[in-house]
Amino acid sequence: MPLYVKNLKYFNYFSELVIRNFSFKRSFTSLPRNISVIYTKLIQSSTKSTSIIHGKLCHAHIIKTAFNTNLFLVNSLINLYCKCGEMRFAYQVFDKMPKRNVVSYNLLISAYTQMGFYNEAIYLFNEARMEGLKLDKFTYAGAISVCGQTEDLELGKLIHGMVIVGGLVEQVFVINSLIDMYCKCGEIDQARLLFEKSFELDDVSWNTIISGYVRIGAVEEALGVLVKMHRNGLNLNTYTLGCALKACSTNFDDSVKYGRMLHGCTAKLGFGMDVVVATALLDMYVKTGHLVEAIRIFNNLPNKNVVMYNAMIAGFVHTDIVTDDTVNRAFNLFSEMKRQGIKASKFTFSSILKACNIVGALDYGKQIHAQIYKSNLQSDEFIGSSLVELYSLLGSTDDGLKCFNLIPKLDIVSWTSMISAHVRNEQLESALTLFHELLASGEKADEFLLSTMLVACADMAAARSGQQVQGYGIKSGIGNFTVVQNSQICMYAKSGDIVSANMTFEEINNPDTVSWSIMICTSAQHGCAADALKLFELMNDFGIAPNHITFLGVLTACSHGGLIEEGLHYFRSMNKDHGLVGNIKHCACVVDLLARAGRLADAEDFILNLGFEDNPVMWRALLSGCRIYKDTVRGKRVAEKVIELEPEAAASYVLLYNIYYEAGIELMATEVRELMKERGIKKEPGVSWFEDGNKVNSFVVGDEAHPMNQMIYSRLEKMLENRAK
Repeated sequence: MPLYVKNLKYFNYFSELVIRNFSFKRSFTSLPRNISVIYTKLIQSSTKSTSIIHGKLCHAHIIKTAFNTNLFLVNSLINLYCKCGEMRFAYQVFDKMPKRNVVSYNLLISAYTQMGFYNEAIYLFNEARMEGLKLDKFTYAGAISVCGQTEDLELGKLIHGMVIVGGLVEQVFVINSLIDMYCKCGEIDQARLLFEKSFELDDVSWNTIISGYVRIGAVEEALGVLVKMHRNGLNLNTYTLGCALKACSTNFDDSVKYGRMLHGCTAKLGFGMDVVVATALLDMYVKTGHLVEAIRIFNNLPNKNVVMYNAMIAGFVHTDIVTDDTVNRAFNLFSEMKRQGIKASKFTFSSILKACNIVGALDYGKQIHAQIYKSNLQSDEFIGSSLVELYSLLGSTDDGLKCFNLIPKLDIVSWTSMISAHVRNEQLESALTLFHELLASGEKADEFLLSTMLVACADMAAARSGQQVQGYGIKSGIGNFTVVQNSQICMYAKSGDIVSANMTFEEINNPDTVSWSIMICTSAQHGCAADALKLFELMNDFGIAPNHITFLGVLTACSHGGLIEEGLHYFRSMNKDHGLVGNIKHCACVVDLLARAGRLADAEDFILNLGFEDNPVMWRALLSGCRIYKDTVRGKRVAEKVIELEPEAAASYVLLYNIYYEAGIELMATEVRELMKERGIKKEPGVSWFEDGNKVNSFVVGDEAHPMNQMIYSRLEKMLENRAK
């Protein structure tokens, strides 16, 4: 008989007894003798079906008839309210009890623990002890569970001592709770010791210790316990296999080998089509990058759920080399999922939004946003951050800000996404304003956000603001993270403070490739070619492998220092000694190196021999050399080539104009000017920033509308006067 029918049967039977035998005005002595049993059965039935309305009606009748309840009936009422999540009513019933037993306390302790009210649970545990009640295994297990959830190891050890004193140390139910508590508190060795010394263990014991090892990433130990469990003749269930497969989802040596062994084991045991095991297998192959196996499992599953679709979509999006094909397959899976009538979760939407970011599918992303809105998930922090990232990566920070403002509970991920969006789109002042709002809200910045802010200060050359961010990092204890210190070097370098940049580099405990590369590039950009090359040699001596950015700094140093042979040597060394293939930027540095040295013909041959004749960056580097050495003939030919490749770029016209003007050929210079006007080409105005207190202001050339216009020009005149002196 269905539960709700059974519940209704008891309720109707109870109502008939009430109408037939008594009214509220009659004495409770006229109640049937078995009324206590009827009350209890009705409350228990309401508990099983979580029908709080029927339960409350029964409780109301008990109160109105002034029925003299017994302890069992009251505990049943407490259990009803606990199971239905009505903790306020549960405690009111508990508080009015003239006499309580250990079951009364156990019910409340368990419910408070499950709902996350850990302080209340421990308070009741202590109260039960003070009442002198004999605590049982359920009381101790509830308190131990609280210690595991709160990672309160000290209290957990204290309760462990009470368990020993209470003579319950051999109870497997309590032992399992203790093992779980030690695992969650990071004391896996203590958990294993307790596990090994226990005389009585069950499936839960083995599963708990396996999940404990998986939680801390001790994969081989987890698999070792699994093998031992199998050898001891215990049956492997879906939870055990799912947990072990989760361990194999991490990319450690032979992870796939172990995973495939477990895959064979699940097939032999007949768990291959089980939802839990199949999902774990799918997740394992996806996370280890074996998409072929993942696709095979996915296609063979008869009844796919949202978790399986999420794992597969994430696999296509999160592979190391994401292509348009893998992204399209993720989109197709999402469409198939919708056709199957499977409701997408926030993880589904997050993965699809990431796919939109990868291929720049703004229109499709907006359609996904509409579906998110229909699903009422737009206020979710997880989804909100993904939407902010979508709009910011595609240059629409205003739309990103609207999504950001809809998030009710902003976390550090949301703030970082929004601030990074402004930095990425060069809205640096807005980024700094948002950072101040973040601090004013009481949220603490992490090392990644701090690094982003230092990059913003570097791009604005706002040394004072950068120093304030650095000070915050030191006070909050995250200033010593390498990622922060690397950005700090950048900030000082772009502000022209090479001394502070050097000091920061020397303070890094373990500088990585990025640290060395930034410092080499910094020295190169400030004309310290010898220092840059010395740092590069020192980097090699320490055994730190250079990357493309490192060689870009080295080649820039050689170019600015006029070190032609050294530069060509390092360019050849990239591939010969370090296995790195030079890209367009490296080749442009070589062209610049030759052009600066006056070897314009060699630079032109270099471009043609490497097949870069259709790349405007290379020709523009040569054009700069033509200007330096006033080679108007070659400059005209090169400029025409660049203008042909980039007809809308103002820089090429300006370079050609300067070549003619500086060579005294004013007629040709004027023709270039007229050509720019005819084609509507305008030189992009330069942007500068200045700091006024805690605020950073920007202004452009010829800006007469700035509110601090007078102060800016007054300060500029003083700077020019000082320079003239």
